[in-house]
Amino acid sequence: MELTVRYFAGARAAAGRSEETASAGRSLDELLDDLAARHGERLAVVLKAASFLVDGVACHDRRALLPAGVTVDVLPPFAGG
Repeated sequence: MELTVRYFAGARAAAGRSEETASAGRSLDELLDDLAARHGERLAVVLKAASFLVDGVACHDRRALLPAGVTVDVLPPFAGG
């Protein structure tokens, strides 16, 4: 049971990849803890400021379980205007 994590902009640079798989059946907060442990402090800092989409919808309940097959997009704050 897996899900897909896609990284954009600064999150991609911090993770060193654009996409990876992770175990499903846990909360977004638990997933983020795992990703930070895998990739280090640089990604952990980005994750603290990032927004997250689950199958294209903003995730507001970070304790809800993520089912298998979903895609989680990691969107760091974007600069510009």
